[in-house]
Amino acid sequence: MQVFRRNPSLHRISSRFLNQVRFLFFSSSKVVKTSAYSTKKVYNAGQPTAATHPQLMKEGEITPGITSEEYMQRRKKLLEFLPENSLAIVAAAPIKMMTDVVPYNFRQDADYSYITGCQQPGGVAVLGHDCGLCMFMPEQSPQDVLWQGEIAGVDAALQYFKADLAYPISRLPQILSRMIESSSTVFHNVKTRTSSYLELEAYKKAVSNYKVKDFSVYTHEARFVKSPAELKLMRDSASIACQALIQTMLYSKLFPDEGMLSAKFEYECRVRGAQRMAFNPVVGGGPNGSVVHYFRNDQKIEDGNLVLMDVGCELHGYVSDLTRSWPPFGKFSSVQEELYNLILETNKECVELCRPGTTIREIHHYSVEKLRRGFEEIGILKNDRRVSYDMLNPTNIGHYLGMDVHDCSTIGNDRPLKPGVVITIEPGVYIPSCFDCPERFQGIGFRIEDEVLITESGYEVLTASIPKEIKHLESLLNNFGSGRGTEIRN
Repeated sequence: MQVFRRNPSLHRISSRFLNQVRFLFFSSSKVVKTSAYSTKKVYNAGQPTAATHPQLMKEGEITPGITSEEYMQRRKKLLEFLPENSLAIVAAAPIKMMTDVVPYNFRQDADYSYITGCQQPGGVAVLGHDCGLCMFMPEQSPQDVLWQGEIAGVDAALQYFKADLAYPISRLPQILSRMIESSSTVFHNVKTRTSSYLELEAYKKAVSNYKVKDFSVYTHEARFVKSPAELKLMRDSASIACQALIQTMLYSKLFPDEGMLSAKFEYECRVRGAQRMAFNPVVGGGPNGSVVHYFRNDQKIEDGNLVLMDVGCELHGYVSDLTRSWPPFGKFSSVQEELYNLILETNKECVELCRPGTTIREIHHYSVEKLRRGFEEIGILKNDRRVSYDMLNPTNIGHYLGMDVHDCSTIGNDRPLKPGVVITIEPGVYIPSCFDCPERFQGIGFRIEDEVLITESGYEVLTASIPKEIKHLESLLNNFGSGRGTEIRN
């Protein structure tokens, strides 16, 4: 572990000289504050801390914005969910390799991060009524440190992550086996299961005796309603994405190219503090906008076409997700305007339905009925067959949002919404070029997506700062200079 050490040359400075320096500082008319030399170690937890990254974190925080007290409350809540004499095993996300020696950018599993705050691979966390939080931490060789840098070990687990127990990962087989053998039920994170415990005889025996269950039914329940600290991070993540997308809209006037718009959005998010994209940006120009999860982003956008951008970023573990569709050349056609207004009206009416007690499924059913009637009136749908409608919009009106883009996936859309829950509202239309409808509508696709926080009195739109009205979009594109020199730095 690298530490700061006292400089031997300082010992040679005479006490008389030091007294003279002190006199000069304190006798001057203007008081100058100085920092005394300190031999205190800067603790290396293998990730940002308040000592190493004061621009990101405050004292008492394990991750930016989330205190050690909040992490301990999370563990207490999960232990209340766990049945007596049961155990929960949650492994860190694995490293995924791009090539034999080059890893992809690491992103921690949301459940492991939610429980521990540890943003590094290689660990296994265990929750139990007897052990509290027990962390098994990876061990590093000098060669590992040389190539990968310091990572958190047993000391960090106890001192920084506030684990009740901690062991090197090499001791997991012996210790975890005893824990499993003495437990009546074993829960684990199915998505990050690892051979470090899957190959244990005690675990295999528990599986054969039907004692192993998925832990996500509890972790997703705990993550469903966000705390004030989590909501602060989600508001900030949404704000960054909105600012970045506005800059990208202006940029699209000069550079109507899918790949360049994708790069522009990512750049604008990162310079505002985001660590990564929430997902690969969807940038569909013209007919590509009718592909729901279009990902190639390799076409120029022709004059007269719209571009659909479904984007989001991640800020300290919390993601944003929004979509806007606009004409880079500054003007909606009459056909585009007719369809866009239907989607916009649906978006706004569905947002108004967001309140405690309602469900995503209820909002979805409302959107389906409204869009189906609208498509029939416009002349896109010739009959009321559901299969035809599903070809135009195969997606749900929304999903939960938080540490993952599709957050808390084990919680169904029939769950009544509560204050502190964040969802998306994202009606759209995706008309294939081969769809049986008037030719002027073929190949058109766009979506309008907002993030909505459920509050005690109704809702708060976290993405309200980015325009979606036609007149506002056209005004932004046509009346804000030429698009050059518009980069805003906050």
